[in-house]
Amino acid sequence: MNILVIDDNKSVRENISKLLTSVGYTITTAVNGLDGFEKAQKESFHLYIIDHLMPLMNGATLTKNLKQTPFCAPTPVLFMTTQNKQSVENLPEFNLFSNVVTKPVNETKFMSTVKCLLGNVRTKIAL
Repeated sequence: MNILVIDDNKSVRENISKLLTSVGYTITTAVNGLDGFEKAQKESFHLYIIDHLMPLMNGATLTKNLKQTPFCAPTPVLFMTTQNKQSVENLPEFNLFSNVVTKPVNETKFMSTVKCLLGNVRTKIAL
């Protein structure tokens, strides 16, 4: 399973990548929303993990752009934020997120969420 991790914080990208590769996922990283959007259009991914607040293109705008791109639209989005969940729920793009986690991430809960989202992808692939 290929996952694209988009976060402007290098240590967050590295920690999430290390966590996910340790259980066998293939990880590609992007340093901001624009970089992530370009990579998403060039390669197929099973999950996007997107940070909320980034330069050049924030996570909400990136998600909106991905969902408007037919090649990328079916891929689930795990949205990460340092904001409280209520402020994220007020975003116009909220319904485009498959799930939302707050930072710093709880590794156990994070991995459970990733496995759940990827399990839904496997089910769709099998149909």
